[in-house]
Amino acid sequence: MSDKNGPGAGTQSIQRAAHVLRIIASRNGTGLRLVDIAAHSRLERPTAHRILKCLIAEGLVSQDAESRRYFLGRLVFELGLAASTSFNTRDLCRPALVRLAEKTGDTVFLTIRSGFDTVCIDRAEGSFPIKTLTLDVGTRRPLGVGAGGLALLMSLPAPAVDEIVSANALRLGAYNGLTVPVLMRLLKRCRELGYALNDAHVTPGATSVGLPIRSRSGEPFLAISIGAISSRMTEERQQELVALIRAEVTILEGAVSDTARP
Repeated sequence: MSDKNGPGAGTQSIQRAAHVLRIIASRNGTGLRLVDIAAHSRLERPTAHRILKCLIAEGLVSQDAESRRYFLGRLVFELGLAASTSFNTRDLCRPALVRLAEKTGDTVFLTIRSGFDTVCIDRAEGSFPIKTLTLDVGTRRPLGVGAGGLALLMSLPAPAVDEIVSANALRLGAYNGLTVPVLMRLLKRCRELGYALNDAHVTPGATSVGLPIRSRSGEPFLAISIGAISSRMTEERQQELVALIRAEVTILEGAVSDTARP
C-alpha cells in the first residue's frame, strides 16, 4: 500500500471516498451508521470517519442529528442534475420498457451496471392492478441481487464473478438473508435456464425474470427485467416474458453504443 504522503495517496483517497458514497447510496432510504459504513467499505472506523467528515464538509454527505446516520448530500443531487443532459441510455431504452409493460401488464425495470453494483435507472408500470414495485429508480444494490443483477452477473466470466461476489459478501445479508452460497446456486440455475430468475429471494411473494443487454464490445452493461406477483409467474409465463424481453434486447443491442450513458 502506498505511503499516506506518497504519490498514490491522493488517488487512493478519491477511490475510498467514491466507494463510501456508493455504499451510502445503496442504503440511502434508511441511512447508514458509521460502524456499517466501516464494515462494508472494509476501512478502519477512524479512516471511515475522516472520509465522512470531508464529504460532509463538501456537501456530498449529510448526517441526521438524531439518528447519527449518514445520507447522500444535496451536492450529489445538484451534480446529477448538471450531468443529466449528457446521458442518453434511459431515453434510448424507454420505448422498449413501455412496450413490455403494455404487453405484459407487469412492471418492467431497466438496470445498469455500476462497478460491483447495479442501479435501477428506469421502470415502466403495466396495467395489472397488483404492482410489484420492488425497485425505485435510483436504487443501488450489489451486483447479483434481483433479476437484473443476476442477468448481469451470470454473463460475466468466472474470475470476475468470484471477485464481485467476494467484495459484496458482507452486503448480501441485507437482502432477505441472501448468502454467497445461495447466490452462487442462483447463478448456476440462471445459466442452466438461459435467463435470470429471481423467485422467493429479496422480495417474498414476487418473482422476476431478466436478460442482459450487451454493448457492441460484448460487455453486459444493462439488463431488462419484469417483475410480478409469484402466482402470475408460472414456468410457461416465464418463458413467454423472456421471449418478449429477448426481442427487445435484440433491437436495443443494435441501437445502444458502448458510449451510451444512463
